Amino acid sequence: MFALMMVRQMVFAEARFQFRQMRNGRPGDLFGTEALRVLEEPWPGATTGDLLSRMLQHADLEGNAFVTDYNPGRLKILRPDWVTIVTGSDEVPGMPSEAIDSRLVGYMYDPPTGGEPWFLLPEEVAHFAPIPDPEFQFRGMSWLTPVVREITGDTAATRHKLKFFENGATPQVIVSLDASVTPDKVRKFQTLMDSQHRGVDTAYKTLYLGGGADVTVVGKDLHQLDFKATQGAGETRLAAAAGVPPVIVGFSEGLAGSSLNAGNYASSRRRFADGTMRPLWRNAAGSLAQLVDVPARAELWYDDRDIAFLREDRRDAAEIQGLKSRTIRTLVDAGYDPGSVVAAVEAEDYALLRHTGLYSVQLQKPGTGTSGPDTPTTPPEVP
Repeated sequence: MFALMMVRQMVFAEARFQFRQMRNGRPGDLFGTEALRVLEEPWPGATTGDLLSRMLQHADLEGNAFVTDYNPGRLKILRPDWVTIVTGSDEVPGMPSEAIDSRLVGYMYDPPTGGEPWFLLPEEVAHFAPIPDPEFQFRGMSWLTPVVREITGDTAATRHKLKFFENGATPQVIVSLDASVTPDKVRKFQTLMDSQHRGVDTAYKTLYLGGGADVTVVGKDLHQLDFKATQGAGETRLAAAAGVPPVIVGFSEGLAGSSLNAGNYASSRRRFADGTMRPLWRNAAGSLAQLVDVPARAELWYDDRDIAFLREDRRDAAEIQGLKSRTIRTLVDAGYDPGSVVAAVEAEDYALLRHTGLYSVQLQKPGTGTSGPDTPTTPPEVP
């Protein structure tokens, strides 16, 4: 579980925040202003990565992360187990969360200090809840919740291995004694045998028996139980719940067979980035926008261009840029205004194109000797 959380956290914390222009509902260029400083230095000595790490850690363990700007110019991350989500209703005061007119009233922060709790309005809190709780509209759910049984099974398997070594690093045995042996002698024999043959330090010692005692080996050793396959399957199910391919985190099943082939690893990395990280970044940006003065016709967005984990995607980005450049060249040659061409291609909105009224070779400035499309031409004199 720690490995899965660390992989998610290390990649998630690499993103930065920028504003993104919106033109006719389509995204445009990224830009920054002084309003982003509170996210770049959320508290003294901290960075955006520290803020994102804490947010994802709380979301992974509790399902919710709460950030407030109660102190102007500084952010404070609230412990989720000390926060109560307060809802209200005019129709059903007793159960406001279930009412049809249910609304979010605010957040009650009540640390166990004995003092009065703080009440925070919705606009004072950035609530990061990537996975919605199906039982409560305003609350998030940890991805650990659906895999509690897998965690319990993995814990039991680990304890099983530990007991294997604690009890002698040998298979279980049954010792049978003659019917004439009294219970007191059986207990004394048991004590003697445990003291001499139980535990890792006494493993593999020669066992001497007498008085009609007989030893029968039962059960299976670790090789026969195939713990690697048992725990490997459980690890894969946990990785699926976390949205992390096993090959990325280094689980045993992800390191077997063809999983490490370049193409398979690249596809796993892309699935992790596109299917897990980018939705988390988008959600975090939308949540933190509550605490930032977002310019008009813009939105708070994440900037993943400098993330080393995604560096191999830059080749794909370069190919896309090549296609865009050829498209720009074609449109400019067709007579469209270069500025509008760049804006249209970047926004993927061809409604932004503006034509110059010039075509083909007639793109030169008027007066350079090139005739327009409607200018009658004079035939050359025949000598």
